[in-house]
Order: sequence, then structure tokens, then C-alpha cells
Amino acid sequence: MKKINRITKNEEFQKIIQTKKFVSNPSFTVYYVPRKRENSRIGISVSRKLGTAVDRNLIKRQVRMMCIDITEFKENFDCVIMVRNGYKNYHYELNKEALNQCFIKIKSKANSGLIGDLNEKVV
Repeated sequence: MKKINRITKNEEFQKIIQTKKFVSNPSFTVYYVPRKRENSRIGISVSRKLGTAVDRNLIKRQVRMMCIDITEFKENFDCVIMVRNGYKNYHYELNKEALNQCFIKIKSKANSGLIGDLNEKVV
């Protein structure tokens, strides 16, 4: 992922998580917030419960590749992907499909107007 498509600051992670708008499944919890810019940003969080640093970095690399394959970063929302313990129970393709389903749910909520002024342009 390019740097402009990443959320890196702890304050931004906390701000998105505190909105309490999320979609969840056994592998992922995806928190999201509307963004009035042209591109979306993604942050990835992996708990220490999922393994050693080597394991967590492998999971982050896999999730990054899933995001690159699934999205084009043209949506108008930021999201934080929290990897859950169920991630280890499934292989890559099933986890990718689970993440894709989360993004589909978020996009459908955006289109139905449930997350506010998502499609509003900045002047």
C-alpha cells in the first residue's frame, strides 16, 4: 500500500475506533469513519495474542495484500482493520473473502446513507 493510503498515527487509530461504527466477522473487525477526501486510508492492527512479532508481521503483510486486491482506495472512508483470533483458523482465501464481505457491508451502509455525509465533497 502506498503511504497516502495508510493510517499510521495512534491518535487517528483511536479516533476511528471511538466512533464505534464497525462490521465484524470471526476473522476481522473493521471500524470505519466517513472521509471527505478522494481516497480512503486503511490501518491494520494485530494483537499480541496472535503470536510472536514474526507471526504478526506475516499477518499484516497478508492483510495488506488482501486490501490491495479488494479495494482501489477510491472510497470515501477510513477504516481500521483489527485482526481477530479466528484469523488463524482459516486459510488465506477464506480470510480474503471475509474481509471482502466486510468492505461490501461498509459500502452498502455508505450507499444507504447510514453513515452520514459520506458522499459530500469538500469545497
